[in-house]
Amino acid sequence: MATTHAVTDRAIDAIKQMILVGELGPGHRLPPEKELAERVGVSRNSLREAVKALSVIRVLDVRQGDGTYVTSLAPELLVESLAFMLDLHQGSAEGQILEVRRLLEPVAVEQACAHLGDEDFADLEQLMVDISEHSSVEELVEADLAFHQRIISHCPNAYLSSMLEGLASATARARVWRGLTEDSAVESTLAEHRRILDALRAGRADLARVHTAAHIAAVESWIQRGADAG
Repeated sequence: MATTHAVTDRAIDAIKQMILVGELGPGHRLPPEKELAERVGVSRNSLREAVKALSVIRVLDVRQGDGTYVTSLAPELLVESLAFMLDLHQGSAEGQILEVRRLLEPVAVEQACAHLGDEDFADLEQLMVDISEHSSVEELVEADLAFHQRIISHCPNAYLSSMLEGLASATARARVWRGLTEDSAVESTLAEHRRILDALRAGRADLARVHTAAHIAAVESWIQRGADAG
């Protein structure tokens, strides 16, 4: 006899398959609950659980009194569940999250290089000008987040850029602590940003990739030193 969990999984898979084959697309309304439950071969309760699970990860949108719809399935919408999961693990998995950033973000920066223009470079320069030794740690981290976001938003891979946005936010706390404990945090961050920006402006996507990896690795190494000291 199938467990409730297994039956719910079957319903989830059935709805997913309907989306994959194009029977249901972004903005489409699901068939009535009774009809869909009979078609999938599950109880209405199991179907409700499946719909609830898919709404949590932003695949479905349950509109009270109107029905259930497939969302836009936009990349930034679908990765919200990833961002939520990362928020729950802040403080316990920052080193691992930074490792993922170090592996993925350099690729996104490299891909973004050809899509950055003069306005982007001017904005990136301004983000650096706004930071000085008198800036608070929070201001430094906010500028760091904005610097990275401005670049990766031009990555042509929307799934990669959306995922990295969540990863960057999840590691902000680590960068706050780095700023509080490292006297040279401002100078180091600005120097690392300068190397990335100069490489991008020169059209050297390969160098920008290397400098981005080194920049993230600096924070990653700081966290590891703290763990070893603890």
